[in-house]
Amino acid sequence: MGIRENLYSLLEKLPDNVKLVAVTKTRSEAEILDAYGTGHRLFGENKVQELMNKRDNLPSDIQWHMVGHLQSNKVKYIAPYISLIHGVDSLKLLKVINKEGVKNNRVIDCLLQIHIAEEETKFGMSEQEVHELLNSSFTQEMENARLCGLMGMATFTDNREQIRKEFRQLSGLFRKLKDEYFKDEPGFCELSMGMSSDYDIALEEGSTLIRVGSVIFGERMY
Repeated sequence: MGIRENLYSLLEKLPDNVKLVAVTKTRSEAEILDAYGTGHRLFGENKVQELMNKRDNLPSDIQWHMVGHLQSNKVKYIAPYISLIHGVDSLKLLKVINKEGVKNNRVIDCLLQIHIAEEETKFGMSEQEVHELLNSSFTQEMENARLCGLMGMATFTDNREQIRKEFRQLSGLFRKLKDEYFKDEPGFCELSMGMSSDYDIALEEGSTLIRVGSVIFGERMY
């Protein structure tokens, strides 16, 4: 099947409350335009430089998500247009995002990245660090960055029960934080979990945003 058929097939499987971020890391502009031709507008990139290069040459109505690790010194390049930043993993980064939001006269939507995997290489905050961030006076008063939910990446493993356990943990934390800090904020509603290899489990555990590349575009050629 081609890119369009893959995308249509995947979208048909998704519940109405779930959004699909088509991850375009290493993909050509022609491949992205093929997916765009289905009417899909939600695309995600892992690296700021690659995102900037593609955005300049692709239709302006694409909603770009930053799904990879974001360094604070790169925020300024995407702040004018980014639709959602998935990987906020520190108060320092959140402060920079808010500052760039002020400069660009816009509110930048963000997800807090939680470390749920049993791999040290994955980024993200612990539950304690999230509480510290949410209790900080800065977070409670900031006006140009908006927290919309959580993101997490499961361990890269064939053990599907471990993946399920990690997603379930994240889903439980999401509900807990929603109840404790965001009860009256309908905008805190996104749970970004699930990639090409495990999105089916993520959906069963309550994901509202899946980040999928190879299922749509085929295996990456490095």
